[in-house]
Amino acid sequence: MTELRGPVRIVGAGLIGTSIGLALARLGVVVELVDANPDNALMAERIGAGSRLVQIEPQLVVVAVPPDHVGAVIAEQLAQTDAIVTDAASVKSKPLTDARLLSADLSRYVGSHPMAGSERNGPLAARADLFDGATWAITPHETSSPEAVDLVRRLAEACGARTVDLSVEDHDLAVARVSHLPQLMSSLAAGTLVDAPISHLQLSGQGVRDVTRIAAGDPGLWTQIVSANSAALTGLLEQIRDELDRVLVALGKEEAGDELTSVLARGVSGAIRVPGKHGAPHIDLVSVLVTIPDRPGQLARLFNDAAASGANVEDLRIDHSPGRPVGEVELLVKPGSDDQMVATLTERGWVVHR
Repeated sequence: MTELRGPVRIVGAGLIGTSIGLALARLGVVVELVDANPDNALMAERIGAGSRLVQIEPQLVVVAVPPDHVGAVIAEQLAQTDAIVTDAASVKSKPLTDARLLSADLSRYVGSHPMAGSERNGPLAARADLFDGATWAITPHETSSPEAVDLVRRLAEACGARTVDLSVEDHDLAVARVSHLPQLMSSLAAGTLVDAPISHLQLSGQGVRDVTRIAAGDPGLWTQIVSANSAALTGLLEQIRDELDRVLVALGKEEAGDELTSVLARGVSGAIRVPGKHGAPHIDLVSVLVTIPDRPGQLARLFNDAAASGANVEDLRIDHSPGRPVGEVELLVKPGSDDQMVATLTERGWVVHR
């Protein structure tokens, strides 16, 4: 397997590019930072993601620029260097098509996509551990060299990710399902709140927060992503439209139960297929609900007391209801370990609900 010895050039010092630089810096790899916005490159350099000034002949170039520009930058880097080139764009078909129009030889290019990120953008949102345990898709095309594929895989592994190989077309359909469609659904749901009276918003709970959280993503960036993946998204949106038509027809009937139940049950079947912690199959967890005062130090005390029960917290959610001086923490544990946790927390003074 081709060794990742560096140096590495990162073109685009946003969240993903800077995080890759920080991850490689942990291993002592020399990283050159390039960005059309000098402030981004300067900030990424200041937090330790690499250097703007180092003069290198890179072994590898990582293109982490906005989707509309990826193909052109890939072709540019292939022409300017002898390096292997990859990109971190969330859509693979369009960059490959664009690069083909500008470059005769794409054997040194392999697409890739780290499945990690945040609704926050920019170098200040970057973290060295962003990719630890994350999935990183490797998407070679028909002329990608084996050496290029190996080196891009080593990049992902060096950043702490686990890799999965997908064709370009399969990748774009997959991310349409698990990333781009959810983004659109979240934005559509959040959009209904724009003109809502304050009295309606005061009823908000964790459900609406969960659904609308990712709607806070950069609209300009998401316009580029969604537009670049229009073919895969169109088919999925047509499925959603058909299901919405079923719901509307059902709501217009006096007896809507069976039709609505069918739609909701299909949602349950899909939800349980989403992998659980560490990529393991989904398992049903038991909720332990704890009322927590809104004061400093209470979460730390709760976590210490939960650990004392011997039960492992598989996941948690925190709900801050508007106007209440307390919050509610939902601790999710495996079946069979909830009784001991409830007993321990109750004994230590917590108000606990099932």
